[in-house]
Amino acid sequence: MEIKYCWRCKMEVPMLNNEEYAIASKLYSKGLKVLKKNRQEHFKEVLDYYNDLTGFGETQPNAIMHHALEYIGPDCECCGKPYRTPKAILCVACGNKRITAK
Repeated sequence: MEIKYCWRCKMEVPMLNNEEYAIASKLYSKGLKVLKKNRQEHFKEVLDYYNDLTGFGETQPNAIMHHALEYIGPDCECCGKPYRTPKAILCVACGNKRITAK
């Protein structure tokens, strides 16, 4: 787990590494298959896992599914916020163009 800026949430959040994300993803999938009265009950396991791991207090299970380090790019050389994706060449936060090796 690592604290990184999330461009969707517009704040710094705990991003999960590959192993942590694999567990969260399985719990999220399990929540999709369970029939309960409300959304919070469907995804209680994934929310509890993420919140216990990070201490963050997330309430939206869908947000957890995009809080994975593998989905974001490296930190921008100019502003320090991560690029949206590993292949992104433009920083949406500051407009910096990333120089990539060819």
